[in-house]
Amino acid sequence: MHHLFAHQLHELFLKKELSAKEITQKTFDRIVACDASLGAFLSLRLDEALVHASKLDHKLMHNEPIGKLAGIPIALKDNIHLFNEKTSCGSLMLANYTAVFNATVTSLIEQEGGLIIGKTNMDEFAMGSSTEHSAFKKTKNPWNLHHTPGGSSGGSAAAVAARLCPLALGSDTGGSIRQPAAFCGTVGFKPSYGRVSRYGLVAFGSSLDQIGPLANCVKDAALLYDVIAKPCRYDATSLPHTSSSALEAIQSPPCTFKIGVPWDFLQGLPPETFANFQASLEIFKNQGCQIVDISLDVLKYSIAVYYILATAEASTNLARFDGVRYGHRSLEDSSLEDMVENSREEGFGSEVKRRILLGTYVLSSGYKDAYYQKAQKVRTLIIEQYKKAFEMCDMIATPTAPTTAFAMGQMQDPLQMYLQDIYTVPVNLAGLPAISIPSGFCSKGLPFGLQLVSSFLNDAMLFKCAAQFEKSCQTSPSHPPLF
Repeated sequence: MHHLFAHQLHELFLKKELSAKEITQKTFDRIVACDASLGAFLSLRLDEALVHASKLDHKLMHNEPIGKLAGIPIALKDNIHLFNEKTSCGSLMLANYTAVFNATVTSLIEQEGGLIIGKTNMDEFAMGSSTEHSAFKKTKNPWNLHHTPGGSSGGSAAAVAARLCPLALGSDTGGSIRQPAAFCGTVGFKPSYGRVSRYGLVAFGSSLDQIGPLANCVKDAALLYDVIAKPCRYDATSLPHTSSSALEAIQSPPCTFKIGVPWDFLQGLPPETFANFQASLEIFKNQGCQIVDISLDVLKYSIAVYYILATAEASTNLARFDGVRYGHRSLEDSSLEDMVENSREEGFGSEVKRRILLGTYVLSSGYKDAYYQKAQKVRTLIIEQYKKAFEMCDMIATPTAPTTAFAMGQMQDPLQMYLQDIYTVPVNLAGLPAISIPSGFCSKGLPFGLQLVSSFLNDAMLFKCAAQFEKSCQTSPSHPPLF
């Protein structure tokens, strides 16, 4: 059963060949058997999932309406609220925090009959590119347990890749869905900013964050995207009109796209990554797509701009964790000031502290104009340059990451780690939709990912382009031999 795609499980459920209870029990049995070596999950909810599954079986028996995700087990990254379950964000600060409401995406999944089976591991407060910065455990890459799964949604990507569940949600602030998807050989989609509600997602960088699906094929990712891409009155940045269906776009007749390549932005790529990228472009050419040269030279500033704006927003968003209302409270204190200081010192890990310090610095008086305001201006230039590029092409293609999954403990230098996001970060700064799709394997047997980016709100066509690529790109093996 675990080698089936989400849409296949749904069909078997509708045909009554598998009951929702069977699907749920087998999923949990597999997680219990495999996750000890992988470390993808932080918590499981078997009893609640079985209750939901029984209700679905009852509905099917009595011909009551069944949702689009009925019978499909789905995992949530542990910064997305699920009522009455822990939301730890991979941090000691929230180790004992229980969510008092559902995130909008969680409610939408439950309304469509999705079986939420548990919460996945992540870099603390979504800050990291390797899932080594969780306060609880390190998640490993299912293709090679000595390598990282990427981050910060590494738990979700590893769980999907190892076939512990067919679908999972992650969050993407600078590449946190796409980079782990590439490292683990899965499909990862980051929607247009405002397309999916952020209500109930613990905020990191509010102008950058988006929730999106991780899946083992483009069709499954489209299925979950169509469910969660809805307007939400609780999120001021949520867009009012609903999006066109990604599933319908995939099923429409094939078409040829103009694929833009920013060659100036691909200087210095490792030879294997470059060769894989060129092979991916050949696939598009064979489909009749046209490859055009585009210039995105301003993107060389994107990492610097991102680490000014994202850290500024993080330092503001994380100010609420002070040990007063919720979260970890230090017992070592003699005054209110000591209590707040000690609570934050004990509750936050080193990467989170680093980013809070950076963010507080760039927002401090005397530096705000020099750094924060200037970064906002460069962000506007990045948006403008993307708009110009899309006048010449339909999609922009780059590798998702400069390398395949790196070894555990290899990235000790924070700057080296930040440069992992060189191809993913600009997309968040511009609010554009982007997808990472598996595009083959390196000589060490680790997956490569191809990133496709489209213009704002062109999410459905992006899925279509990715599905066409997936159809022609036969990358085997399709799942990690270890699992």
